Amino acid sequence: MRVGSETCWGVLPPAVSQPRSQHTPKPLPLSKDPLTAAKEKEGAPEDAGADALLGPLQSPSGTGIPGALPSTWDGRQDMTTLTTALGEDTAGTTHLEGTGPPGAFPAQPKPKGSISSPHSGCREQERQQRSREDDGHDGSASLVSAATPGMLFQEDRRTSIHPLNLSWVMGYNSSLAVHSLMDGEDRVLLYVSSHTVIIHDVLANRQYHLQGHTNVISCLCVSEDRRWVATADRGPDALIIVWDSFSGIPVRTIFESHPEDGVSAIAISQDAKYLATISAGTVQRACVWKWTSPTEKPLCSTELRPEFGYQDYVIFNPQNPYEFVSNSKTQVIFYLWGNAGLQYGAPLLSNKTFRSVVGRFSQSVFHFNNSQVLTGTSAGKLVVWDMVSPCMPSKELQAKPHSMKATKLVPIQEDSLTVLKVFESCIVTGDVKGQVKFYDGQLQLLTCYSHSKVGPIRSISFSKPPPDPPSASPACSTSCITSSQPFLTRNFILSTSDATVLHVATDRTNFEKVMAEAKKAVNAIACHPRQALIAVGSHCGLLKVWDYQQNKYLVSRIFTEAGIQCLSYDPEGYFLAAGFTDGSVYILDAISFQSSCKEFKFSHGPVTHICFSHDSEYLATADEKYSVTVYKRVLQNGSRCWEHLAGLHSHYKPIRSILFGVQLDSNKPRLLSLGEDRHLVEYDLNSSSKDHLAVLHRDRVEQIAVPLCLAWYPQLGAESFILTANNCYKMKLYNTTTKICRKTLLGPTYGSPLEKMQILPTTNTTDPRKHYLVYIMKDKVGLQILPVDGNPHKSSAIICHPEGVSDLASSYDGRYVFTAGRDDCTVMKWEVNLSALDAAAALGGEDLIPFYNLLDGGREGEFFRELEDYFYYAQLRSHGIDTLETRQVSTHIPLEEIPSVMRAMGFYPSEKKIEEMINEVKFSKYVETGEQVTEINLGDFIKLYINHRPAFGLSMKKIQRAFQVLGYDNENGDKVIDRGDLLLLLQCRGEQMTEDELAQCLTTLLGKHPGRGGSQPDTSDPSGAAALTEEDIPEEITAEIFTADILGLPIAEPEKKNRKRER
Repeated sequence: MRVGSETCWGVLPPAVSQPRSQHTPKPLPLSKDPLTAAKEKEGAPEDAGADALLGPLQSPSGTGIPGALPSTWDGRQDMTTLTTALGEDTAGTTHLEGTGPPGAFPAQPKPKGSISSPHSGCREQERQQRSREDDGHDGSASLVSAATPGMLFQEDRRTSIHPLNLSWVMGYNSSLAVHSLMDGEDRVLLYVSSHTVIIHDVLANRQYHLQGHTNVISCLCVSEDRRWVATADRGPDALIIVWDSFSGIPVRTIFESHPEDGVSAIAISQDAKYLATISAGTVQRACVWKWTSPTEKPLCSTELRPEFGYQDYVIFNPQNPYEFVSNSKTQVIFYLWGNAGLQYGAPLLSNKTFRSVVGRFSQSVFHFNNSQVLTGTSAGKLVVWDMVSPCMPSKELQAKPHSMKATKLVPIQEDSLTVLKVFESCIVTGDVKGQVKFYDGQLQLLTCYSHSKVGPIRSISFSKPPPDPPSASPACSTSCITSSQPFLTRNFILSTSDATVLHVATDRTNFEKVMAEAKKAVNAIACHPRQALIAVGSHCGLLKVWDYQQNKYLVSRIFTEAGIQCLSYDPEGYFLAAGFTDGSVYILDAISFQSSCKEFKFSHGPVTHICFSHDSEYLATADEKYSVTVYKRVLQNGSRCWEHLAGLHSHYKPIRSILFGVQLDSNKPRLLSLGEDRHLVEYDLNSSSKDHLAVLHRDRVEQIAVPLCLAWYPQLGAESFILTANNCYKMKLYNTTTKICRKTLLGPTYGSPLEKMQILPTTNTTDPRKHYLVYIMKDKVGLQILPVDGNPHKSSAIICHPEGVSDLASSYDGRYVFTAGRDDCTVMKWEVNLSALDAAAALGGEDLIPFYNLLDGGREGEFFRELEDYFYYAQLRSHGIDTLETRQVSTHIPLEEIPSVMRAMGFYPSEKKIEEMINEVKFSKYVETGEQVTEINLGDFIKLYINHRPAFGLSMKKIQRAFQVLGYDNENGDKVIDRGDLLLLLQCRGEQMTEDELAQCLTTLLGKHPGRGGSQPDTSDPSGAAALTEEDIPEEITAEIFTADILGLPIAEPEKKNRKRER
């Protein structure tokens, strides 16, 4: 999903009902060639299945689907064409074929949704014209109907309109299967990386990305012909998406399939018409979907009992789409669906059944020539499931899935079975030793493929059509063959649980490594300062360097002692420093990865941050024990080497950033660290000595918010700044010398605060003053136009790693941004398109227009009119309400009136915040003019208000959270604060109030001032304040009473009911 600049993309929107075109085209038949099918104007076969989608999908305008390949496919198909092609009559009855239950399903309601198609435009006309010229068929045929294998990589990549575009992905989810999409020696793989499906042409070194999920993809399946790919995720707003792998188009999206927790397992039937899904909730649900139908409801579903265990594998019977089986580690479930709904049986099996250890279940398959089902176990055995009574009539058998039971337990090896498949007339197994074995229908071993360096097998995928038969039998020292005659003619792809993908050529039993990626969390990345190289470090100790221009892996090194936590190149590109989870620090040669010196181990916890000074003379690290350690480059015995200088426990909460800079009056380095303890610490490197790290300044930079990241702000004016971002979605500029806050600004508000940020390197010679900021949040990466001013249209972000981003890096020329995904084990390369961000900012409006839109109701709303009234009333107050002198009309108010107007608008800043706001305006022009500003106009006040007010207002949850911390449970179990304790807290904690100030506030809030006719500010007599509080404030105060009765703020209905109950 892309957020920012009022633009969203990447999530497939629900189909919008649109009017049908007046002319309904006749359904087109399916022939051997999709193009031929598009030409013929005859009826479709009754059981077209998923292939019905190969017919032309008509948009409302009748122009078909445009030539561009967007990430979402939003439009409408004429449902008459689709339902006819699927064998449905006009009453909605589906004629089902096969060996399933006789009879038809009940009539389905007329579809209200549809398969979508994109908006038409000039590119569509160009594609249609090119299709007529090249293919000679009707231009109304859709991209789906015209798609052919490999078409994805034949398309011209057009310039994207988005600021950040996914260009390449390193790494994949090794817990999911890797599929082979092409035949013979071609190596086109399909796999999952985080929330993206990757189609990877290995030999041509190209990738195509199927983007649409906003959560990490939890499962996928591929049709027998490798055309249709179904993916599902788990989490909020979980989706099921069916993709056309030929064109890359998402042809079907199912929303809210399992709204509780998403999907744990998915399978597609042999005829590609149906999907079976198992939900990921605590109480799981099995569903059957006809995905070519536009309905959002499953054909049938049933709830599974928790004692069955977590069902994480499901597969259809290839010979009967009405049967499927699923299994957990401890239970196999058999399903049968039809007119009676979805029935299932869960036969019991224990070690006592066959008086032998069964083990934990891995995968199940249907036998290719009988009614049996096989299940692999961790004990190296196959469980054979069969019908209880073979003499029972077949129809009665099919109606009773619970008639299955375990009839045999066949030990076939000692090692645990991890994969079980049926391939042609063979049973294929994969195990933890990396062996692939082929058995006949009687479970007699036919052949075995193995290699000493292959880890536990996660998936096996055979190439599509068989290549030419080999001239000789497969033979290899690492392969054991039980027959002299070749029986296997297809190559296959292996994926292992240690994130390795191999290609196996069956004619020569050759294991060729295709990919070897990180098998544990990727936490660290760093870009070379002068070359197109990126270093990637993972928790498994693997350090790799990629040429990101050529998308090629160059060199690697494995550290077995600990995992890599952070990386940094020195400014010259000669050294690569790595921090490890055991507290050690390695300084490596950037090319050979050889250690430049012996590793250091002065940190007492995992190293979280590492960086070099601008002159490569210092190296600093921060660790999880809140310490900063500095290393220095020295001359010893005529050669330069690194030595430990000193360390300091400088923070009492986690360190969020360490940063080297350059002193303003010299070229010497300066070092700063920022911690969650709200302190910015600057170290005195000149005064530091062996084992003594001196501190130059220690400044508290936040009052309430927690600072999260730090960067040097570009020199855009006469004053130099440090930029910080906090957990309240605010960005702040501090003077680099005085550390005084000079400006507070609204930062990006895309669901989570900024966690890391960098100034994007630029090679823009036309406008050297133009700068951009790149940042990461919890799950997004984004760009921000500088200078920061609170304009939301100057920022854009996109989901990159739904489970969390761990690190950020920028290429030396600013063309690419890289993100590391921590637990998803991936690194994503994003191409930067600055002109798109500039265009979005320009479309958002200039001057005050973007800020008006942030006010409730905008420029014409009641809130703005009320703000104007208060602003002009403040002018009257500044001149005196009752004065008889001639008033001078002005568009400004004195700075002293800022707090009053802010509070009148519902924003109640602390005294510290008021001081920051006034100083921000007062010294805004001091560096340029040497003069202080004494007044503010309405436009600047609106910007000040928007930038300083809470990003999401004051919520009831925040007040309740405060009572959770400060209060206690009363007799009713409610969190309350004693009245005396509350008054004491207000006078003694935080910004302390005097007794007179407290009395005046409470008197004003409770409306107890004596009436006066004037409009001057009220004054209060503190005498009798205690009696007032006892009379109007209850002894025990809840969050609801405090909000509604004391502060006088409106609260929601549920809280109102709670308040009445308390009274």
